[in-house]
Amino acid sequence: MAPRLALVLLCWALSFAHAKAEAIRVVVISDLNGSYGSTEYSADVHRAVKAIIAMKPDLVISTGDMVAGQRRPHLSEKEVKSMWTAFHAAVTDPLSEAGIPLAVTPGNHDGSAYSGFEMERRIYSAEWRARRPDLRFVGPDTYPFFYAFDFGSARFVSLDATTVGRLDPDQMQALETAFEDAGPARIVFSHLPLWPFAVRRETEIIGDPGLEVLLERQAVDLHLSGHHHAYYPGHLDRFAVISQAELGGGSRRLIGSQIRPPRAFTLLEIDDEGSIRATAFQAPDFREPIDITKLPKSLNVGDRVIRRIDTVQSGAVEMLR
Repeated sequence: MAPRLALVLLCWALSFAHAKAEAIRVVVISDLNGSYGSTEYSADVHRAVKAIIAMKPDLVISTGDMVAGQRRPHLSEKEVKSMWTAFHAAVTDPLSEAGIPLAVTPGNHDGSAYSGFEMERRIYSAEWRARRPDLRFVGPDTYPFFYAFDFGSARFVSLDATTVGRLDPDQMQALETAFEDAGPARIVFSHLPLWPFAVRRETEIIGDPGLEVLLERQAVDLHLSGHHHAYYPGHLDRFAVISQAELGGGSRRLIGSQIRPPRAFTLLEIDDEGSIRATAFQAPDFREPIDITKLPKSLNVGDRVIRRIDTVQSGAVEMLR
């Protein structure tokens, strides 16, 4: 296995001019949906899309909840398809017109694997198979659920994690070989996080120590997640984790604090040696980076501690100030 790669978090005043010329730039968005059945998107979603296009990243990743499904009583097929039409108009189409590919992973509100939402999950699959991005896919062709692709020096793996609890055995088996012949940077993204970040979301997690061990064994550098509506760049024992801010509404407090991080999207810069630099740009204009030193130094979640990444003294982490 290659040695662990540095994850460099820029907390403020990130200058694109200082980035290595060969670095790729990847924006991560999450939780854009409004209220159940809504076909309207917040002004912040529209402003974020405009800001992303102005940044000219090489790729955008969504960690789920792009539309507002999973309602009881169930939405009709017409209502679900109308939501997707609205999402594409607000997000997918502007990015496509700007030449920016969008890679997605399912959330509980758009591709739920819970019983009773089979129609919504089928529509999610159809919508994204029709808009399959032009990427270098590797391994099983199960887009837009579990899949892997190479981009620059990084291999990205999407986990199909829309239900609380452990991943299914097929995904765990696929992960065993997902990083064979991978480049130096290894990034996993999913809707649900491994461990909790936000108040009243403590149990809405994958929560599988076996998965964490597997990701360690695969020398994963970074796990990106949504669902908790609270930005937090942290570190587990062997790799970094970033909980994404929401863009659609419902910001939540970080565990053990009164802090509600603002709406934001995350920018990753990954150079050809696999070093990752990351920051989050906050509403309303998405030009001002979030100062992570104002976030809690750690989140204590049962027997786990997620340490704010700049506080970790590790060969795997470097902090650029």
